[in-house]
Amino acid sequence: MGMDVHGRDLRYFVTVADELHFTRAAERLYVSQPALSKQIRSLERQVGTPLFLRDRRGVALTSAGEALLPHARRALAAWDDAEEALRRAEAARRGTLRVGMSTSPGRGGLLPAVRSRFTAAHPEASLRLRQYSWDDPTAGLADGTSDVAFVWLPLPLPERYGWTVVAEEPRLVALPETHPLAARDALDFADLADEPFLALPASAGPLRDHWLAVDARAGRPPRVGAEVAGTEETYEALVAGLGVVLVAVGNAPLITLGGVVTRPVRDLAPTRYALAWRTEDRHHPLIAGYAEACRRVPGEGPPPPPASPSCAAGAPRPREAPRP
Repeated sequence: MGMDVHGRDLRYFVTVADELHFTRAAERLYVSQPALSKQIRSLERQVGTPLFLRDRRGVALTSAGEALLPHARRALAAWDDAEEALRRAEAARRGTLRVGMSTSPGRGGLLPAVRSRFTAAHPEASLRLRQYSWDDPTAGLADGTSDVAFVWLPLPLPERYGWTVVAEEPRLVALPETHPLAARDALDFADLADEPFLALPASAGPLRDHWLAVDARAGRPPRVGAEVAGTEETYEALVAGLGVVLVAVGNAPLITLGGVVTRPVRDLAPTRYALAWRTEDRHHPLIAGYAEACRRVPGEGPPPPPASPSCAAGAPRPREAPRP
């Protein structure tokens, strides 16, 4: 029996076999349930026999499916190993680590210090830095155009990434200097709950909620006065009176250029600034080396915090996802 089964088909089959539920499997695979069902039916036609029993009670493997499953797992594991070997070979050939960021984290010496540490350990490697729009909170990790990225937590789909936190900093509120609340020295978040807020783009996902302080609103939805996708847009929206916005201490100078002030806000958790990578790339030697350089730099004394769309990092207290 001749077959031309693709790795994607096997991965879909194994995921459905693990979940025994097409909807949950589709969610894990980031595909629609009808598309997954169609692909499984196509695989069954290729192998010439049903792999799953489907009825009102649920999904179960057929005897053929049970026979195929261990071989499919081994084939996928072998292909994953092959992909990792190819990535390492390409990295060695290229010798370049692509570093993504939403805005530069170099202010105050963090980025130069990390670069110095990294190049001392990997003199053969080069770094390529690229800035990304605030529309992409992963700074290129999600679409594979960066190898590591300086990001602001929380990330969307956090199970796809590992990270090391390089800094934390309290959040302030920025508001027009003519705003009635600007006369106070500090505010409770309850004072701000009914104010219109400037929001990151919807594609920022949980990071948008973080800067709207959704977790501090006791279930009350925020009022969004405008969406902003950059520092200049944020400043212009503030002076136009479209809303207030949460920022971190180190980012305040970027928007207090005239007509805008910041005030401390009580009852809010700090923001966290991190270096992140895709989980499957955690053993890449240059990624591991850059992550180690980020861990070591804060231990030499915290630099002033870096900038971000709505935050910047301060005194670090490392907290990590699984290490690369």
